[in-house]
Amino acid sequence: MQMQLQQSPPPLSIQGRPRRPRVVVRCCINGASSTAAAAAAAYPFSEIEPRWQKHWDHKKTFRTPDEIDASKPKCYILDMFPYPSGAGLHVGHPLGYTATDIISRYKRMKGFNVLHPMGWDAFGLPAEQYAIQTGTHPTLTTKHNIQRFKAQLKSLGFSYDWDREISTTEPDYYKWTQWIFLQLLKQGLAYQAEVPVNWCPALGTVLANEEVVDGVSERGGYPVFRKPMRQWMLKITAYADRLLEDLETLDWPESIKDMQRNWIGRSEGAEIEFPVIDHNGSEKQGISLCVYTTRPDTLFGATYLVVAPEHFLLPSLISNEQRELVEEYVELASRKSDLERTELQKEKTGIFSGSFAKNPATGEVVPIWVADYVLGGYGTGAIMAVPAHDLRDFDFASKFELPIVKVVTPTNATFELTGAYADDGIMVNSSNASSGLDLNGLSNKEAASKVIQWLEHTGQGKKRVNYKLRDWLFARQRYWGEPFPVMFLEGTGDMVPLSESDLPLTLPDLDDFTPTGTGEPPLAKATSWVKTVDPLSGLPARRETSTMPQWAGSCWYYLRFMDPKNPNALVDSAKERYWGPVDIYVGGAEHSVLHLLYARFWHKVLYDIGIVSTKEPFQCLINQGLILGEVEYTAYRDKGGKLVSVDADDNLSDYSQEKVSPEMVTKVGDSYVLKDHPNIKISARAFKMSKSRGNVINPDDVISEYGADSLRLYEMFMGPLRDSKTWSTGGIEGVHRFLGRTWRLIVGPPFPDGSCRDGTVATDSEPTLEQLRVLHKCIAKVSEEIQETRFNTAISSMMEFINAAYKWENQPKEVIEVFVLLLSPFAPHMAEELWFRLGNSTSLAYEPFPEAKSEYLKETTVVLPVQINGKTRGTITVEKGCSEEDAFKLASADEKLCKYLNGGEIKKRIYVPGRILNVIVVQQKVARS
Repeated sequence: MQMQLQQSPPPLSIQGRPRRPRVVVRCCINGASSTAAAAAAAYPFSEIEPRWQKHWDHKKTFRTPDEIDASKPKCYILDMFPYPSGAGLHVGHPLGYTATDIISRYKRMKGFNVLHPMGWDAFGLPAEQYAIQTGTHPTLTTKHNIQRFKAQLKSLGFSYDWDREISTTEPDYYKWTQWIFLQLLKQGLAYQAEVPVNWCPALGTVLANEEVVDGVSERGGYPVFRKPMRQWMLKITAYADRLLEDLETLDWPESIKDMQRNWIGRSEGAEIEFPVIDHNGSEKQGISLCVYTTRPDTLFGATYLVVAPEHFLLPSLISNEQRELVEEYVELASRKSDLERTELQKEKTGIFSGSFAKNPATGEVVPIWVADYVLGGYGTGAIMAVPAHDLRDFDFASKFELPIVKVVTPTNATFELTGAYADDGIMVNSSNASSGLDLNGLSNKEAASKVIQWLEHTGQGKKRVNYKLRDWLFARQRYWGEPFPVMFLEGTGDMVPLSESDLPLTLPDLDDFTPTGTGEPPLAKATSWVKTVDPLSGLPARRETSTMPQWAGSCWYYLRFMDPKNPNALVDSAKERYWGPVDIYVGGAEHSVLHLLYARFWHKVLYDIGIVSTKEPFQCLINQGLILGEVEYTAYRDKGGKLVSVDADDNLSDYSQEKVSPEMVTKVGDSYVLKDHPNIKISARAFKMSKSRGNVINPDDVISEYGADSLRLYEMFMGPLRDSKTWSTGGIEGVHRFLGRTWRLIVGPPFPDGSCRDGTVATDSEPTLEQLRVLHKCIAKVSEEIQETRFNTAISSMMEFINAAYKWENQPKEVIEVFVLLLSPFAPHMAEELWFRLGNSTSLAYEPFPEAKSEYLKETTVVLPVQINGKTRGTITVEKGCSEEDAFKLASADEKLCKYLNGGEIKKRIYVPGRILNVIVVQQKVARS
């Protein structure tokens, strides 16, 4: 059946409100699904929702005033900047947006000034790749994608202030991104340096790390090599300690804080000089290998050294015999990303350099190896290997048969050399008369301090604090990004920043976005733009042809939302002081390090130069979980085509896979089996939504069939916001039925012709005490759960209310209006419509959120045990202060207790109010005939 919605008369405006058209639901059979027909018949969402969206737009209901009303508290609620891709939204995207919208609507009703904006992080690689493939300018692609995303977000009824919408690609916005870069330059935090980059000769361009997979380009599968290029860098390392310390002040998930701590990787240790030995066994004059270690206490256990393939001393360390092998190894290492060389590499690889060095503590000669698990950018790019006390070194030494010397032993146990012992203990085998260093018997922590003192005293090393954090590589050889506001004088190459009054430096139009093939960025093709003149000296100059990375614009957008139209400043200081920091920031955990760390860095720089008043940008961070695609069922067959149970073999890679429809599957215990073959277990798994898997659910389709309120409600009802959840179409049908029940409870059942009444069935009668108790219990629960972001249990509480209300003889308007206000943050379209039908002429968006009254929350009933002849036979629920007679009547009416009371003579009743009712019954004897 297909539902056709007709309206009569057309909507008019009454006191600034849209008049509700009478909705008639007509049915015609043309093969449409009965589920869709039932959904459409539940309540007229397809008429209600677009009408209220237009009303909110027209009235600018959710616009945050430019002028600050400082007498009211503020709440700044922000979603992480979305990238508007051509694919549009899938149902996983609205999860976080719905959560922030519920909180925003709730806070407005609680009297807060709410800032809830939306914008677009629209520079970046995808738009440029699409431009290269199709010849479409990224500006056109980006505008089209933004329009698509915006329309989808509006169709969900989110209460964004669209007057504050921004895009990182607009010159009025990136003018201030360029301005921030100039401030970084003034502070000495932006500089140029030769750094290794991912160079792809076949594509003629530099690739980002995420574009390189297994040493080849993600696009085309061409070889990628690491080579040094001059790049812009930002000195984020200067803020490493502050970025660590201020994490403690933030209301963030501890897991996210740990990720940032690990990324920054602060460690205390020592730098130690190992003199390089020539072929005659003598120390080479002026050449030593400096290593960084966090375990100086294990110096006596260092049996070899390892340098990174890119170490600057490596060419002078390679012996003639090893040169060809080492150079081949270095070339192979250049094709790997840092991630592949460390976290992803299971088996250690390496090559002997042909050179040796001297251990300063033992005087022994140790070999120098080259291995790609050591990174040139961490520490000194060289390590001392202590295989007995480091698992990574132990694996390497075991593979290449290098010495392993135990120097730390557990305090109360023995240590066998079957693996590395990396814990605390007591020093052994750590004394040498020639060096004058004796650590034996000390704890390893005491030994570390003593080694550092000895190193500094003998001039062979020093204490050092080190970080894994590297300076931020802040340049991309791309077209679609913010131009750098600098130029380089011809001849001298001196860098000259643009005057702030000359900003923005806008991107030139290009028709050809393909890489140059020479390593120069595409902007190099815009010769008339590249060639310029320094206005101060009059000398010819060249503009920078690299552009800023996508991270640049997303580092500070939260500030521009506070004051988006200001042509004279990044943000007005009074507005920043009022609105900052962001109170609630919601987004995916995938941004836990880079975006959040970069934004915190820029914010601290702006704090230091007096632009912002807070040390941190985001006070509270919430990571929403993923919504996975519907469960997929897979069966396996052997080479002969026979079905194989998934638990029959640990390795199923040799078996063919076969997708199974849900109708062919049943659950037995914790496993899924085929209905026709119950002995064959199959795999059941939900995957992340992606076009390649074909499991993407388009929210437009869901809204068309069930309505936006149903989609919002379902995404919140699926489970805790922070958990990952699996999509189920059957689940959304359940919440849709709840909204349908709510509609029928308040509006009444449809007329025989399918139309709805104009108003509601709510009465003007006084609510009963029981009705008020049910209502205020719901108020208290919903209020608490919204504040704790437990939206699923808030919805459960409203479902309980509706179940109770269906048992009432009437629906007092005083109660129903309050419930509609409770519902409004979750299902705003239906709530606005019901509020209007209840006789209200203004939007409920700023109506006070209901407050629970304590007198209705007190428990007024007790569970009373009932004994028959001294034996407990059941319980009854009675009001506190219930009389003995009323308690007895309730017991006599109870289905379970009445069989013990009926047919007997009541001899006595013993009643202790609130504690027990004991009835003494003498059963009548049946006379013999």
